[in-house]
Amino acid sequence: MENGSTDRTLPVAQSFCPGFKSLKVIHEDLPGKGNAVRLGMLSARGEYRLVADADLSMPIDQVKYLLPPETSADIVIASREVHGARRIGEPYYRHFTGRVFNFFIRSLVLPGLQDTQCGFKSFRGPVAEMLFRKQTLTGWAFDVELLVIARHLGFTIQEVGIPWYYYPGSKVNIWRHSWRMFLDLLTIRRNRRQGLYDA
Repeated sequence: MENGSTDRTLPVAQSFCPGFKSLKVIHEDLPGKGNAVRLGMLSARGEYRLVADADLSMPIDQVKYLLPPETSADIVIASREVHGARRIGEPYYRHFTGRVFNFFIRSLVLPGLQDTQCGFKSFRGPVAEMLFRKQTLTGWAFDVELLVIARHLGFTIQEVGIPWYYYPGSKVNIWRHSWRMFLDLLTIRRNRRQGLYDA
């Protein structure tokens, strides 16, 4: 899934398609990480569907812990906070701001989950179909909304500790995006109260 890139990401990705019959590269004009992930997951096929950030801050070999037989949960989240997790090279201020945001997430919408923002998650296919069709947010807090919907509908969620490597160059502006994401949390609370996430 590609949207908003300003380099040769799209043609380079498309060049791999002839060698991989199961690979599908999709271009979307509308911006927003949440929008790109939603369209990609709804276009995917298979019993399990994986979300992974392009920088592979999470070693791809850790995917085995997000799938059976290691787990039977409907959704498995790679976590930088639970037992077995390791953060490598992350500046203190990034960790601190992430924990502050997670405090608000746990207080307002998702008590009990320690790390909702790690970009490495696995969904059972039918669960992905249901959740991503109900998704309304297209910005950085989209995954919080998905997990709120999942819990609201009774799906099981498991966190799995993994090693996570910090790479400079993130597109997240801590101050601007943190405020936007906080407002999104309030939107999620309102949506849930208004029944937008009901089955």
